[in-house]
Amino acid sequence: MRVLCGDWALDTDTHQLVRSGDVMHVSPKAFDLLTTLVRERPRALSKLELRDQIWPDTFVSETSLANLVAELRSALGDEAGQPRYIRTIHRHGYAFCGTATNDAEAPPVSGSNRVHLLFRDREIALTSGTHVLGREPEAAVWIDSTHVSRHHARIVVTATGASIEDLGSKNGTFVNCARVVGVQPLCDRDQIDLGPQRLVVRILDGAVSTRTQPR
Repeated sequence: MRVLCGDWALDTDTHQLVRSGDVMHVSPKAFDLLTTLVRERPRALSKLELRDQIWPDTFVSETSLANLVAELRSALGDEAGQPRYIRTIHRHGYAFCGTATNDAEAPPVSGSNRVHLLFRDREIALTSGTHVLGREPEAAVWIDSTHVSRHHARIVVTATGASIEDLGSKNGTFVNCARVVGVQPLCDRDQIDLGPQRLVVRILDGAVSTRTQPR
């Protein structure tokens, strides 16, 4: 699904939200919420229905949904008092109220790298956007270790490459044994250490097999 609305575009194939030519780095759950509201437009969705779709089989408080709405409004330049895109239905839920155009025949809003993480016996494909690494079960890359913070680090994948940033973790984030300070670009075969847990980055092109082993 590719949808154009105002100065932004939503592309579920590349998992990108682009506004005025810039990729907006929203959380995976916020992206899911926007996708759901746009897909079901103009129908108003109840809070219960939205929670069931975004957090299936998981109990979350109402504030979790409200926080995602606030995140989206900030990214889209929307306001609760005078909504252009996300309308609040008092005591019910939310609805998408913008004028959106399906653009299925258009090219993707931005290109994407084929970025994979190798972790133990897993190979995790990362689409364009922001991916949180941590012990939180809802993290895009879940690492079940007491040495890893709930929100330990994040990897951002864009059309031009991938980068990593520590999120104030207790044990730090390291790339090729050097501590990450600020935003650090990632290269193919970089080794990421979150405490004792090691991941290997693969940035693939047409000439590289997904079965290639890390050095």
